[in-house]
Amino acid sequence: MQKSIFKRYLGITMVIVVLSFVVLGSVTMIFFGHYWRGEKRELLTKNAGSIAEVASRFLSEQSPDSYTLETEVLKSFLVTFSRSADADIFITDLKGRILLGNYANSRLEAPEKVLDQAVAQAAAGRYEGIGNLGGMYLSNFYIIGVPMNTEAGACVGAVFAATSSTTVNAVQGEALQIFLLAAVMTLAATFCAVGVFAFRLVKPLRQMSAAAYSFGAGDFSVRVPVTSDDELGQLARSFNNMANSLASSEGMRRSFIANVSHELKTPMTTIAGFIDGILDGTIPSAEQSKYLRIVSNEVKRLSRLVKSMLDLSRIDSGEMKIHPKNFDLTGTIFTTLLTFGQSIEEKHLEIQGLEEAGCQMIYGDQDLLHQVVYNLIENAVKFTNQGGSIRFQISDGIDRTSVVIENTGPGISSEELPMIFDRFYKTDKSRSRDKNGMGLGLYIVRTIIKLHGGDICARSVPNEYCRFEFYIPKPQEAPKLKENSPRLKEGRGKEKPKEQKQNEGEEKREQR
Repeated sequence: MQKSIFKRYLGITMVIVVLSFVVLGSVTMIFFGHYWRGEKRELLTKNAGSIAEVASRFLSEQSPDSYTLETEVLKSFLVTFSRSADADIFITDLKGRILLGNYANSRLEAPEKVLDQAVAQAAAGRYEGIGNLGGMYLSNFYIIGVPMNTEAGACVGAVFAATSSTTVNAVQGEALQIFLLAAVMTLAATFCAVGVFAFRLVKPLRQMSAAAYSFGAGDFSVRVPVTSDDELGQLARSFNNMANSLASSEGMRRSFIANVSHELKTPMTTIAGFIDGILDGTIPSAEQSKYLRIVSNEVKRLSRLVKSMLDLSRIDSGEMKIHPKNFDLTGTIFTTLLTFGQSIEEKHLEIQGLEEAGCQMIYGDQDLLHQVVYNLIENAVKFTNQGGSIRFQISDGIDRTSVVIENTGPGISSEELPMIFDRFYKTDKSRSRDKNGMGLGLYIVRTIIKLHGGDICARSVPNEYCRFEFYIPKPQEAPKLKENSPRLKEGRGKEKPKEQKQNEGEEKREQR
């Protein structure tokens, strides 16, 4: 394929160049022929006219309508003009008989008569033609004929000037040889230049083809050299960027497959072992409930894995759609926190910022945003240091609702912070506390938030804190809840005294 492109480009270019030379040569030869005829026409007409004017002075009137030509004196003039113009010059009467002539061009020996039709045309004003003049010449001659008049203006004969057309053919042949020599040299130089240019033009495409073949074989290390800033250079850069993306995706894919395989193998082995132990009586009845709880946790772990995979598939296929409605975001946060109650108590974590949090209604997909809150709180609980704290902040702005979830702990390094929202990316791979995750949680979080038209960002100071902040915009024409809406009543409730709020906040802190 690469060779055919090279040959095709080179062949088409050379055909265009050859056709250009053929057209140029043809046009040049045509114009050269017209130019030669014009020059010869002017020269022969001028010489024939001069001889006719001189000959009119050597006419002697014998009787009315009868004249004789004194050829002895006129002959020297005729010879001089004939040799000067390199043409045959001869004088005829009205009947076509040649009275006097000199044949410096054709070397004829005293022809006697000229074609009557040519004499008649010359006598009538002018004769011009290419031919043998009725058999007078053996080859084609270019002939000009003019009338010979008396001093009184009466036409008594004609003067003809003729030159061989082989003269122009010889000149055209020499010009054609020079043109062909120049054309061959130019074609050779053009062939070399176009060949080198075509080879350099096709070379990056060949390199890309070889690199693509390597990609197909699983080797993503090949890159195409960028040697220019033109379209090919831009294509090479784009190809290399694609290769980098493919290499990164391939690395993440392999890591993902390894993680998924491990995630599937470990709980399935645990589940199978414990169930077999219960069935064959290895595990006593008193401890079966303990191991069944472990099996239940492993099943839930598998369920989360499958759900993440399904969410990823929906994202890639574009099937993840939102079904917005009004709901209480604060209630969703409280419900999600209860899910992690045991982990919070085990790590002695302090929950801050929700002591006096009221109902915060937003317009969005409740299930998807619950997943966002769940993933962020799960990360916060997982990575918060023992005895640390998790702080929440919910802000209701003019055009958006913002949520901040900040936890103390090791944080995220500045090098890894820009990549944490990429799919399959996991921080601290060598000693990751996220050994049960696959690097999909934050990617799904960002995708869901962007589906709502919002955005999420992360900030962190290593060994101090990690902070996630996202916002959900308020639609311009969002459905409004009625004043007697049950959810609104439930969110608002009755106004509590200030002392009662403080007591409830202290009770919550003690429980956590």
